[in-house]
Amino acid sequence: MKHTMKKTAVVCALSSLGFCASAATLGNTDVAFSGYIKADAMVSDYSDGSLPSGSIGRDFYIPSLTPVGGPDEDVQFDAHIRQSRFRFATETPTESGDSIKGVLELDFIVTSGGDERISNSYLPRVRHAYLQYKNWLVGQTWTTFMDVSILPDSLDFIGVTDGVTFGRQTMVRYTNGGLEVALENPETTVTPFGGGGRIVADDNSVPDLIAAYTVRDDWGHVKVAGLMRQLSYNDGALVDADETGYGIAISSKINLGADDLRMMFNTGAGMGRYSSLNSANGAVITQNNDLETIDSYGYSIAYRHVWSERSASSIMFSALNVDNDTSLTGMGVTESSYSTRVNYLYSPVSALTLGAEYAFAKREIESGLEGDMNRIQVSAKYAF
Repeated sequence: MKHTMKKTAVVCALSSLGFCASAATLGNTDVAFSGYIKADAMVSDYSDGSLPSGSIGRDFYIPSLTPVGGPDEDVQFDAHIRQSRFRFATETPTESGDSIKGVLELDFIVTSGGDERISNSYLPRVRHAYLQYKNWLVGQTWTTFMDVSILPDSLDFIGVTDGVTFGRQTMVRYTNGGLEVALENPETTVTPFGGGGRIVADDNSVPDLIAAYTVRDDWGHVKVAGLMRQLSYNDGALVDADETGYGIAISSKINLGADDLRMMFNTGAGMGRYSSLNSANGAVITQNNDLETIDSYGYSIAYRHVWSERSASSIMFSALNVDNDTSLTGMGVTESSYSTRVNYLYSPVSALTLGAEYAFAKREIESGLEGDMNRIQVSAKYAF
C-alpha cells in the first residue's frame, strides 16, 4: 500500500497541558504531533537535611521526600529539561462511519540513563498510550479517580501534590456523557509491622474499580469519583492477607470571568498510591500478619488570575493528613504535609512561556520531627 503524508493544518491553542498541534495525514489516518521543550532551574533550601544527587525530589516536589530531623545544609541548585515531552495522536475512520483514536506520549521524568557530570542523557518514558473507540478507552492514561483539569498552571510538575489524586495506569474505561466507569491496573503498597521500607506487593488478583460522574456548565464543572480496590500481600511465608480499600474524590473548576478557582478534596481508607504520590501506603501489616488499611485525606485549592492576554499568576495550597496507627506503622511515617506556591507566567508570543515560582513546603512525621523546603524555580517553555 502506498502511503502519502500531506500537511493539512497547524493548530496552536494554549491549554493546561501547554500543547500546540501540527496535523497531517498518513493514508486515511489523521496524525497530529505536539509537545513542548521546557527548561527548569531551581534553588532549594531545606531546613532539616538535603536530598542526594539524582533524587527525583530535586526535579519536582514530592511531599514524602522533604527531609526531617537532619542538619541545616547549604542551598542546592539544579537545572534540567526532563519535563519536555512529545505526543502523537491519530484518528482513523472506520467503515461504519465511526473512528478509532490513538495517543502515544513520552517525556523524561523519573528515568535513568543520565547524570549531571557529563551527558545528562535521560531516557524517555511512556506517559500515555491508549486507543479510543466509540465509548471505550483501552490503554494507559490518567486514572479515572483524578481530575486533570483542576491541576493549576504551575512550574512544578504537579503543583498541588500534597492534596490531589494523581496517577497514570492501564485500564478499560467506559464513558457515556458525564459517567465514567473503569477497571484499572492494581498495585498494593504496604508498611511492614513496626515500620520500615515500603513493600510493593504485586499480589492483587482483581483490578481496581473506579466510577466517576462530571457535571459541566458555563460556570465550570464538578466531578465526583469513587474508588474500590483490593489490597493484597503474600510474602510466601507468614503473610497471606487481603483487605478492601476505598476512596472518594470531589473536584471542581469554577470560572470567574477570565480567572478561575480549582479545588479538590479526597478521603478514604487504603488509597495509598492514589493520593499525594504515595506519601502513605495503602495498608500496614498487623502483629497477626493481617493487613489494616491506612486512612488519609487531602485537599487543594488554586486561584488563577489573568493579568493580561500575555500574563497570568496562580496561587495554590494543598495539604495531606494521614491517620496512622503508630503501634503498627512505627513513628517514622509521614503524619502530614502541606505546600503553598505562587507564580508569574509571561508569554511574549503564544508558543513561548517564561515563568518564575516560589514554593514553601512542610512535612511532619509521627515522632514529631519536621522539616520544610523553600524553593525558587524559573522556566522557559516552547510549545509546538
